[in-house]
Amino acid sequence: MMRHLISFALWTAAPVCIALSPAFANECPFHSWQSYRGTELFRTADKAAYLWVTNRTAIDADGSPRAYHPDDVGKPCGATGTGLDCPANAGYPSTSWWPTVLATDPDNPSKAFVQPSGATAGFFVSKTALVDKGNTNSRDPQRYTDASTVPYIVFPRPFYRMSGTGKLGDIGVAVHLSTKRRAPFVVGDIGPSEPLGEASIALFSALGGNDPNPRTGGGVAAGSTLYLVFPRSVDERPVAWPISAQQMQDSLDASIGKIGGQSVLEACVKKFH
Repeated sequence: MMRHLISFALWTAAPVCIALSPAFANECPFHSWQSYRGTELFRTADKAAYLWVTNRTAIDADGSPRAYHPDDVGKPCGATGTGLDCPANAGYPSTSWWPTVLATDPDNPSKAFVQPSGATAGFFVSKTALVDKGNTNSRDPQRYTDASTVPYIVFPRPFYRMSGTGKLGDIGVAVHLSTKRRAPFVVGDIGPSEPLGEASIALFSALGGNDPNPRTGGGVAAGSTLYLVFPRSVDERPVAWPISAQQMQDSLDASIGKIGGQSVLEACVKKFH
């Protein structure tokens, strides 16, 4: 199975022109909805979309076949290591490490599974909540959503459980309010009870980052980012994951069209800047 390689030129392409509804043209139809851990959420009246703005930038490496490596076990995270992130950030190797993040070794379930072959042999298998359901091998890195190539955001588990926030595989768009860079994303993972603002290496790169580093949190563009989510948009696709970059862009364009088009997005960027 092919790795889900994505051309990031698509994420920053010029906006597609979409016919606007006069009721929404040049307006931002988002109003205060509720809050989550200090971040205010805004939603459209028809509940078709919601957004928030945050300057938090927690960088996620999960799903990358190079995310974690046994050589880094027990070492400080620091700035360098064999893996993109340090095993301590997956709770490993304490007795409470997270099998939702690292695949277990079938011969020794107390240990994480090490890839036996291929280009990333020797690395652990890093998992995400969004998976290719057609691939049932939990120890195959190809099953998961690769943080190094796929722009995705992470829902904290309590947020994921809130009514109206949506599902894994939902589509959205992130706009960095200073760089004005924008990128489609997919809801790709579920994390611990943290504030909003965790996203994949690929998403922070697309928003203007320079080699985002999950170990240090460095390499991201400074400033706040607007995240707009279309809850349950995944239900409009025949397959939740994997999808191509073009399919992600097409889904986003259709969803933005339903709230009035690109001028509405531009109006919201101005409103929340």
